[in-house]
Amino acid sequence: MIIWVLMNLIKLAKTGVHSSKRIFIILTLVFGLTGCSSLAEEFVGKAADLKMQRAVLTGSRFQHVVYTKTGYSSKTLHVYLDGDGNPWIAGRPSDDPTPGNPLVLNLMALDVAPAVYVGRPCYHGVESIGECSSRFWLQERYSEEVVASLAAVIKQLLKQGGYQKVSLFGHSGGGVLAVLLASRLPQTVSVVTVAANLDLDAWADYTKPNDLSGSLNPAFLAPLSPLVLQYHYAGGKDEIVPPTLMANAAIHLGSKLIVVDDYDHLCCWEQIWLTVLDDLAKKL
Repeated sequence: MIIWVLMNLIKLAKTGVHSSKRIFIILTLVFGLTGCSSLAEEFVGKAADLKMQRAVLTGSRFQHVVYTKTGYSSKTLHVYLDGDGNPWIAGRPSDDPTPGNPLVLNLMALDVAPAVYVGRPCYHGVESIGECSSRFWLQERYSEEVVASLAAVIKQLLKQGGYQKVSLFGHSGGGVLAVLLASRLPQTVSVVTVAANLDLDAWADYTKPNDLSGSLNPAFLAPLSPLVLQYHYAGGKDEIVPPTLMANAAIHLGSKLIVVDDYDHLCCWEQIWLTVLDDLAKKL
């Protein structure tokens, strides 16, 4: 694409096209070029800027992009799970649901422990590999198939690194997956969720016409083991996942909802993240 744009710019320079018209055509070509950068490609750049290493691992059914960073010597691996990203575009299923906001990468970058970002099935440019379809980022985004494949990848990472324990961190829909994974991974010592839609029925009703009928609802699961330390955070100004809809689900899981009054769905979790991690480390 870059070569194509450059060739056309050279051709324009050699013609007698009026300067204003030439500028318009050049700008059209340039914007066409920049528009070709997908969310998955942009995410790669953001992770590279943070000095994270990219790999692709195969789970039970899907391939998953993972980003890793080193940390202090530890037998506990911190696993970060991202939100739903962009499942819809203008009312139609998105071709690339990869998150456009790097919040979870930024949180992981602040973590001094060994940590890994585990991408969701069909996200991060692997949507055409395997048996992907839009249902896995729409109504089945938290389905048995999705959770099982994520669990398989995390087990691989634990084995490869010789880790004995895992702490799960999830933002928004990633928090849902963190809770669903906790009972499947006996190595789990803690679960931390941020702005997570922990009750899918309540959230789907709030966000109509969101259909999550093919997903597992944490609010209907058995409470997590008392041996698993839980922190569920919500923003008092969050209009995407209102905390009032999630409080009962957090209690059902065996914890409570911690509401930060001035925060919303994305802002400003980086500011307290070191405190969150320090509090967690003191109790583990």
